[in-house]
This record gives sequence, C-alpha cells and structure tokens, in this order.
Amino acid sequence: MVRIKPFKGIRPPKEYAAEVASRPYDVLNSEEAKREATDRSLLHIIKPEIDFDPIADEHSQQVYEKAMENFRLWKERGWLVQDGEEHYYIYAQTMNGRTQYGLAMCCHFEDYLSGAIKKHELTRPDKEEDRMIHVRNQKANIEPVFFTYPDNAEIDAIVDGIVKSTPADYDFTAADGFGHHMWVIRDKATNDRITEIFRTIPALYVADGHHRTAAAARVGQECMAANPKHTGDEEYCFFLAVTFPASQLRIIDYNRVVKDLNGLSKEQFMAAVAESFDIEPKGKEIYTPAGLHNFAMYIDGEWYSMTAKVGTYDDHDPIGVLDVTVLSNLVLDKVLGIKDLRTSKRIDFVGGIRGLGELQKRVDSGEMKVAFALYPVSMQQLIDIADTGNIMPPKTTWFEPKLRSGVVIHSFDE
Repeated sequence: MVRIKPFKGIRPPKEYAAEVASRPYDVLNSEEAKREATDRSLLHIIKPEIDFDPIADEHSQQVYEKAMENFRLWKERGWLVQDGEEHYYIYAQTMNGRTQYGLAMCCHFEDYLSGAIKKHELTRPDKEEDRMIHVRNQKANIEPVFFTYPDNAEIDAIVDGIVKSTPADYDFTAADGFGHHMWVIRDKATNDRITEIFRTIPALYVADGHHRTAAAARVGQECMAANPKHTGDEEYCFFLAVTFPASQLRIIDYNRVVKDLNGLSKEQFMAAVAESFDIEPKGKEIYTPAGLHNFAMYIDGEWYSMTAKVGTYDDHDPIGVLDVTVLSNLVLDKVLGIKDLRTSKRIDFVGGIRGLGELQKRVDSGEMKVAFALYPVSMQQLIDIADTGNIMPPKTTWFEPKLRSGVVIHSFDE
C-alpha cells in the first residue's frame, strides 16, 4: 500500500508554460543550460550558476541563494502561480507519435524508507546532498521524480475520460520535438477516488530520479525530527512525483564506448571476445541488437553482431540476465580490464536517444577505440530487480522523454 495526496501546485500561467518549463537539471551541463535558458526558463532556478559571469560553482553558497531568490522572483512576477485548491494533475508526453499519461502527485517519504517506493539504483552521497540543500532551502520540490506503478484499469479509465472530455490546460511542443500536455483534475470526488485507489497499489517504482527521491526523503526526516508535534500528515512529509502505468513506459538502450583495448591488438581482442560470443561481421552499415543477449560492436570502421554463448549468463538471476551484466563480466572486465564502471576513466556511456551513429562517430574520431550497443532493459526486468531488493549496474536504464521541469511544483512552505 502506498500513500499519496493531491497538492496545490505552483505552475506557470498557460501563456508562459512552454517558456518556463525546462529540461531537468541533470541532462545538460551549465554551459548548455546557459545557452538554452530564456528569460523565464526554470533553468534559472534549477541551475542558477548560469546567472553568474563567469558561470559559478554549482555547489557554492551564492548559487544556492540565487536559486531561492529566483524562485521568489518568478512567483512575484507571476511566472509561477499557486493553485488555490489541491489537485492531481495528468501530465502526458508525446514522442514519435506515441503518448504516455502520468499523474502528478505527492508521495510520502516514509514509503521510500519502508520500501513501498522501490529503487533499482545506488545513489551518490554528494549528489544527494546537493539536491537536499535545494529542497531544504526552497521548501519545495521544484522538479518531479519519475515513478511507475503496476497498471490499474480504473486509473486508466479516469485519465482517459478526462483527456477525452476536457481541453488540456497546457499543450506545447518543446524544442526537442517532444509534446507535453497537462490537465488539472478539478473534481474533488475524482481526486478523492484516485487517493483511495492508490491505497490498494502495493508499490511504486523509481524509474528516474533516485537522487531527488533520496534527497526529498532525507528532508522529510529532518523536518520530522525538528517538529515535536509531528503527525505524519504535514506537507513536508510529501514530495512531488509523476507516476506512469508500467505498460506505457519504454526504456531505451544505454550504450558503452571504450578508449583502448587494454594493450591488446585488434586480433587478440577479437579472439578473446570470441571465447564468450558468436561474432558475425555486419559491414559498414549500422547494426542494431536484435534481442536479449545480442550486442552490436563497432571497431575499425566495421560493425559486428555479438551473441553471448549459452552458459555464459544466468537467465534465472535478475541481475545476471541483464545484458549490461553480461557485457561487463565477459568483455569490459574479463578482456578490457575495466573493473569499476563508476570510476574508470577508460569508459563512457551514451544514451540511446543519441542513436548508434553517435557511437560510430566517437570511434571514427579516434577518441574511442571500440563501441558496444545493447538491447534495452525491459520494464519487467526493472520491476523484478526492484522487487527482489537488487540494484542494477551503473548506467543501465535511459528513459525518454524526460519530464519537463516547471510544469508543476510542490511547496511545503507552511
């Protein structure tokens, strides 16, 4: 059982929505954010180091203070306005003609601590701390986390009914071509019913935003400790998430490029890989992995199909079945000597949204020696790993499209 609630969203007026809403803080660096930010963009709040010339250290006190100042200014100027009543919000995204429908809601931090909100990735303390400072200072969840839940027919019917009968409050296409649409659920009985239905849902799953989720939970704990009259119903107990039915989400590939062959010649490297994989030359045309345990490799201007040999992986192990595990164990570690994906400077990771041509480009440039493309992880694999308390290897999942930040904000400044 999970505990959720509607909230008084802080959001832009319709005429400003497309300009205020921005890409999330963690998908672009400071220089990219500075180039991308328009006058009203939320980037001035979530990456306020861009307001300094030269760009300031994003972890400096002046940057944290600038974030608070900008959040206040955006509200004073009417670029962000708080709703007068508590609502749930339907937030839909369209990519390549396909639309997924989520609910913006507030989730309880104790569900994260108890495991009712399940994770599949480790978090880094430094990134947690940075997000925690922002949440603590702003007394708000400026950016939502991205959750998923087991499909529920009644929730689907509620969402479908509203979408088909009511004009969207926001409907815009961002510069990257992805569509963003939002409906405010104004009927109180409908909001109440959504709350009731989610009490029957056994768990939520973090899809994207592990650091923001952990940071929000830690701030909730801090506020609880500071309040001798804490009841568990205070607004600080809740944090912002957009939650989608699992069947509507797609995970795209997350690929690897490596700088060298660990002292091996190409012939020695290929022979070592062939001990665990059946290798088939594919020529100069980009080759896309055809299924689980099939990989694409690019080296010296040529593409190859690599299929892991039977017996080299364990399909009964939720971690062992993952292609990131197969590649890490049999190639990156065994052949290339890369032991720790989190710390090695010899490897880099490329989200599938950039296309396999990006892998070819980085090898052809001489920056990298070899590239590997992987078949995407499935939602069921993610859920199986979270349900068994396991943790995925680094850089396993890439969700697209990303949630736009600034479509709606949750404040606990009471």
